[in-house]
Amino acid sequence: MKKSEKLKFKLIHTDEASKAQAGIIETAHGKIETPIFMPVGTAGTVKGVHQHELKEDIGAQIILGNTYHLYLRPGTELLEQAGGLHKFMNWEGPILTDSGGFQVFSLSGIRKIKEEGVQFTSHIDGSKHLFTPERAMDIQRSIGGDIFMAFDECTAYPCEHKAAKKSMELTHRWLERCCLHTDKHPPLYGYHQSLFPIVQGSTYRDLRIQSAEFIASMDREGNAIGGLSVGEPIEQMYELTNLVTDILPKDKPRYLMGVGTPANILEGIARGVDMFDCVMPTRNARNGMLFTSEGIINIRNEKWKNDLSPLDAEGTSYVDKGYSKAYLRHLHISKEMLAAQIATLHNLSFYLWLVKEARAHILNGDFNLWKKEMVEKVSRRL
Repeated sequence: MKKSEKLKFKLIHTDEASKAQAGIIETAHGKIETPIFMPVGTAGTVKGVHQHELKEDIGAQIILGNTYHLYLRPGTELLEQAGGLHKFMNWEGPILTDSGGFQVFSLSGIRKIKEEGVQFTSHIDGSKHLFTPERAMDIQRSIGGDIFMAFDECTAYPCEHKAAKKSMELTHRWLERCCLHTDKHPPLYGYHQSLFPIVQGSTYRDLRIQSAEFIASMDREGNAIGGLSVGEPIEQMYELTNLVTDILPKDKPRYLMGVGTPANILEGIARGVDMFDCVMPTRNARNGMLFTSEGIINIRNEKWKNDLSPLDAEGTSYVDKGYSKAYLRHLHISKEMLAAQIATLHNLSFYLWLVKEARAHILNGDFNLWKKEMVEKVSRRL
């Protein structure tokens, strides 16, 4: 793929018993086999993991950068001097950047939303900043991600219908400004960047339908579903995801933002989602929670003290490095830095193994049967 070419998505196969689909996304920095999980590199790093480990040990095909955090530190001026985030962090694969909207949403006590954009106070030094849709696009151009997100407003849960409708309509107006500004200004580093709009509408079916139809009408290269996994009942998240993927075109990547557990991801794939991200595998790893093909382990528990078996008998990539449950528990109890590193690599390996297996079963035609069995397994506590 030439660097000047737009993102391409080739749909290879769709599961007959569900909406699960396997495809290939082509970007300027490489191909991505879907469904895919994207490790979160908030500030230009997936915490505790070297870039060569991401690529060579766990097989990450694409990672995330966070616009809000990268804007505040190290700043766009330095990123531009470096030639963009790829070169700054020495990562040659694709990068997706969020718009900063969710981080600003989480700063409810120190931000003010208006038609122009969002004024917020830096959590680092208390300085004042304004994110407009245009500014968010410029920042993401400076970061240089292959895929970048429209600036949106994410509502809290619960949210009254009137407030959710007002927020959704603001998100749509901001999207039009994002598209206009993006199309007027070429990328900075000589390769194409793709803008993904975001479906909002809280937990209301009518708003989600309206938003999905509007987002689909914008005819961008991919689409995202935002504002879920913010406290709503899990079945409601699944229902709304299924509703939205019925509307968003299946020949363009569909990205469910910030989701989630292994079971969430499998259920999302079954409902037609192609792309996922979440901090859960890395954040929980640092606290001693491991995800495995047989269930969830709290490695700090006494029961693992003398267990010399591998972290996951299934062989989910990183476990073949030879680390046992007893050894990793020892490191956690001893507060050794290596504990967080091994646990993080394990969890990311497992997540990437899971979506790779899902893809294989989609292609083999037995995804739905496999998914039902795996959801039960990966949800239990060991």
